[in-house]
Amino acid sequence: MIKVLLSALAFIMLSACSAQYPNQQVAGKQFPTISGQSLEEKNVAIPSDFKADKTLLLIGYKQDSQFDIDRWLIGLDMAGVTLPTYELPTIAGMAPRMFSTFIDSGMRKGIPKELWGGVITIYEDGEAVQKFTGNQNPNNSRVILINKTGKILHFYDRGFSVDALNKLKEKIK
Repeated sequence: MIKVLLSALAFIMLSACSAQYPNQQVAGKQFPTISGQSLEEKNVAIPSDFKADKTLLLIGYKQDSQFDIDRWLIGLDMAGVTLPTYELPTIAGMAPRMFSTFIDSGMRKGIPKELWGGVITIYEDGEAVQKFTGNQNPNNSRVILINKTGKILHFYDRGFSVDALNKLKEKIK
């Protein structure tokens, strides 16, 4: 229990060290080429490793954005939306990279093992992603729908709402 609390504290402290970037509207743009590692410890190249026609990315910049991501996941499930969906904890800065093993271990303790493949932590490219989307209001997840070439079909960063979910469903069709 103490290790989990220390992991959470370290994550919060380390994620607070990043620069501030104004929010951007990235719909229609190409998602940047980035890499990360799933909690299963598999290296993932994004977007090139995603082969589905459409893939949903739920990007979180700090631990508190998990609340918004969970609301999106519940809403998607309740709405019957089925498409490949990945959570991308995206942490900027050198210090988090030094503690990545510790941070990932803490996440594994709070996430069922069968979901680990859908959680891809982004460390090295964390700042590039934050700069690309903006990181104001960091508790809000960045909801990004991409096609198989990485073009952004839909982007939303203002926190979960039923209206936002319905607009996303329209883009998924």
